[in-house]
Order: sequence, then structure tokens, then C-alpha cells
Amino acid sequence: MRSLLFVPADSDTKRTKALAGDADGLILDLEDSVAQSAKPAAREATATFLASGDRAGKIIIVRINPLDGPYCADDLATIVPVAPDYVMLPKATPEGVQDVSDMLDALERDAGLEPDAIGILTVSTETPAALFAMDGYIHSPQRLAGLSWGAEDLAAELGATSNRRDDGTYTDTFRLARALTLAAARAAGVLAIDGVYTDFRNDDGLRAELAQAVRDGFDTKLAIHPAQVPVINEALTPSTAEIEHARAIVAAFEAAPDKGVLSLDGKMIDRPHLLQ
Repeated sequence: MRSLLFVPADSDTKRTKALAGDADGLILDLEDSVAQSAKPAAREATATFLASGDRAGKIIIVRINPLDGPYCADDLATIVPVAPDYVMLPKATPEGVQDVSDMLDALERDAGLEPDAIGILTVSTETPAALFAMDGYIHSPQRLAGLSWGAEDLAAELGATSNRRDDGTYTDTFRLARALTLAAARAAGVLAIDGVYTDFRNDDGLRAELAQAVRDGFDTKLAIHPAQVPVINEALTPSTAEIEHARAIVAAFEAAPDKGVLSLDGKMIDRPHLLQ
């Protein structure tokens, strides 16, 4: 997965447009995108859509409401029988992931689904306390499939007036949250998912942030507008030159299996380069 596009769960029009687009996956959002009064109807509309089977080859994720709120249990009870590929847990903690996994165990069994049929993705940095618990994801259940991070809710919780500098880059606290998410995802062996870029009309800013994401090792990026998807897909798809270079490194080590360090194109390469 390269691009995951948020779609309000109560908008048939936006969902239809997103299904026709190029995003690898859609996040049907029952949380922030939907007013409290509209949540029951959005939940039912999401279930009806999933039951139709018309997913256009997309990975379908449902962002449920937070575990400690009044809507989460109903969200899960309604959508599990129609089997989205993943649920996304906001305000996540390692303990919360385990709790949701336990709930999914029972609901999948009742619905006649295979165990662990539905994976879990998270938004893992939306509270200050969450930053101190990221190592807990190493021991998360098997159905955990990816960690993402969120800067907007964290800024509100911290009382920050902004989460970015004047040049558009994140300030140190939010860089820390992003780095912890990447490290925790790698330690847990799951997808590292970079957060949203909210200035959706600024393609140059998005490309700059994607360049950082690729450099640092993120696998996937969240999108909040369809126009962001082609930019994300391009950045997270290896170029022909990158693929050829990777193949050359693999071939060099296959030709010299007893060597730990080799020379390729005038540069020294070693086992970390092979792994990369």
C-alpha cells in the first residue's frame, strides 16, 4: 500500500469518486469526518456498501471511533460481519489494540469469518501519553498491520499554536512523534504509515514531505484529498533506476556470497546495503 485516502463515511458521492480514483486503499471515516448526530447513519451506510461487494479492487479500511467513547462497540458490531480489510483505531494505545483485537476475535467468530480476517491499523500519537508507550506495539496481536501518526490531535492536546515551522517542516515535538511511529512500526514488523499533509493544494510541499518520508523509510502515506493521491503514488513507487541499482547490489552479493564488503560503481557496499 502506498496511498490511503480518507473518505467521509456518510458521503456516497465522495466514496464513489474515491473508488474510481488511484488510491491503493480507502479509509471510510466514522470518526472525525462525521458529526455525532450522523454517526449511526454513517455506520449503516458503510455496512451497506461493504455488503454490496463493489469495492473496485481497493483495500477498504474503516476508521472506527475511539475505544473509550460511546460509538466504538457499535461500529465494530455493525461492520465486522461485512468484513472490511482493516479497521483503523484512532487515539490508539498498545492496550487499546489488544482490546479491539479481542473484540474482533468474538465478532469474527460470530460472523463465521476466519480468525484474524480483519487487520488493525492505528493512529498512534494523538495524545501526549501515547508517545511514552510506543514500544508496547512490539508485543501487539498478530492482526496489527500498520502504525500511523497524527499531528493535529496531538497539537490540540498539547496546546500548541502550530505543529509546523514557517518553512512548513514539523517542529521538534511532532518530528519526535513521527520518528517514534517509524521506529515502533519497524520493531513490530508492520507498515510504517506517514501522516496527512493538510495543505492539500500545495503539491510542492507534499512532494517535499514525501521525499523525507521515502528517505526515512515510511511505506505508505495518508491522503485527505484525491488530488494528493497521484503525487503520493509516484513518490512511493521505486523508479526504474532504483530498481536496477537494487538488483545490481543483490547480484553482486550473490556472485560473492563469502564477502561482507564489496565495491559497486566505485562505492563500498556491505550487508546493510543488501538488506535495504
